[in-house]
Amino acid sequence: MKKIISLLLALAMMLALAACGNTPAETTTPVETTPAPVETTEPVVETTAPVETAPQLVVDTCILKEADDKMLNTYSVLAVNPEAPFVDADGNAVADVYVNTAGADALIQWLLSEEALNMAGEYGVAEYGEYLFYVKEDAPVYAGEIAAATEETKTIRLSTTTSVNDSGLLGKLLPEFEAKYGYTVEVYSAGTGKSINNAKMGNADLILVHSKKQEEAFIADGFARVVDGFEAERTSFIYNYYVLCGPSADPAGVAAAASVKDAFAAIAAGGHTFVSRGDNSGTHTKELALWPADLAITAEADSFAGYTEWYVSANTGMGACLVMAEEMEAYILTDKATFLTFVANDGIM
Repeated sequence: MKKIISLLLALAMMLALAACGNTPAETTTPVETTPAPVETTEPVVETTAPVETAPQLVVDTCILKEADDKMLNTYSVLAVNPEAPFVDADGNAVADVYVNTAGADALIQWLLSEEALNMAGEYGVAEYGEYLFYVKEDAPVYAGEIAAATEETKTIRLSTTTSVNDSGLLGKLLPEFEAKYGYTVEVYSAGTGKSINNAKMGNADLILVHSKKQEEAFIADGFARVVDGFEAERTSFIYNYYVLCGPSADPAGVAAAASVKDAFAAIAAGGHTFVSRGDNSGTHTKELALWPADLAITAEADSFAGYTEWYVSANTGMGACLVMAEEMEAYILTDKATFLTFVANDGIM
């Protein structure tokens, strides 16, 4: 009897061991199926394709009138006179104004050097396929020594127009000058009128602007001086052209107009939306000279009060005005350099 019980116990243990041995074997079978999900990674690669075909913003505003002899746009540089009759925003006299004459001289001399003139003349050609600025044939070329910065002269305050800034020209030129001579140029960028007023308040060492009438008044009022190596206070050295732009549909028929003045007359006659700088800038001054005389549009708000349904006075810079014109499907006068930069940036300024 004892033998029978022992045999039964032994048999039970063998069965138990057999059962434990089979358990790992059975659980390994699902592992063989794990490679299958790897095949599902192929569609993930395909989902990246739409990123490459994402649509780009397209600027509809285009050049409709250019190359008119009334659309020349010349830039000049003037050094601020430290003995000028500086005033504050209210017209009150300001004393103890410091003007960095040495720094201003260095920057003006470098801007008129062969190196800088070549850079300005070639700027934009590689990126846009055409010239953004041209060097005047009669521009003086400075070949003398240019003083390096000292602790007292290293900061230069440049008051300038938005076009040379928004077009990227200053971003190209100034780093070269700073690296070579050790200066830091602080740029105040606004319309020519505001830039000149900024200098009149003693906040600039030199100005780079494009409005001959305002520049001559700046000189006549005693705010400019002659820089060593040059013959006059006002030195004109580069130029480009204004262009009349608008929606590609051109509802006013600007492109077919015989001249830019005829084009402005067509815009007014049809009451087509026009965005004006309205900021007493060089571009604004040029625009005012192109409207028909009988409209009597001037810088004064009262002069265009009857035209507000189509005449928009923005009182802001060129880049911002171009964005407005694009959004409003409006006409606009702009310098060509800033316009080409605007298009290259897909309408973002």
